[in-house]
Amino acid sequence: MAKRSFGPKGSKPSAPASHVGGPRQTSATEFVRKLKEEARKAAPYMEEYRRRSLEIHGNLCAKCGREFSGKELRLLTVHHKDGNHHNNPRDGSNWENLCVYCHDDEHSREILAGYLSQGGRGAGGASAGEPAESGPSAEGFNPLRDALEKALKKGRG
Repeated sequence: MAKRSFGPKGSKPSAPASHVGGPRQTSATEFVRKLKEEARKAAPYMEEYRRRSLEIHGNLCAKCGREFSGKELRLLTVHHKDGNHHNNPRDGSNWENLCVYCHDDEHSREILAGYLSQGGRGAGGASAGEPAESGPSAEGFNPLRDALEKALKKGRG
């Protein structure tokens, strides 16, 4: 099949301009760096309490005991025991260092406990044996809750 061209015969398409009438486009790395700088300026206490928590509790995950160092240290997060990210006492009594995996597991357990404390009832009072309401509800849109309800329903079916 012949190659089609809509321009004048024999002409090649021109290369796109790096910027046309607008500000210079930045690379993704530059963009992310600027976002991080803005976040640091907006909430400097975030880095402060993480640094302080690492000094107090060390580079260990409080749940699985794994030790982190070097580039892997970024996988260690600060978990607020009471769930209040604004409660940051200097003694670190509200913090525990958790790896991203254990931190995710901790919050998943809270969601599951909340679900089970409602007697297996999701939004709108639907039990696990009934179809769960999806989309916005009185409690708000919660795709994780909906996925959990669907999995529990499938397990019982």
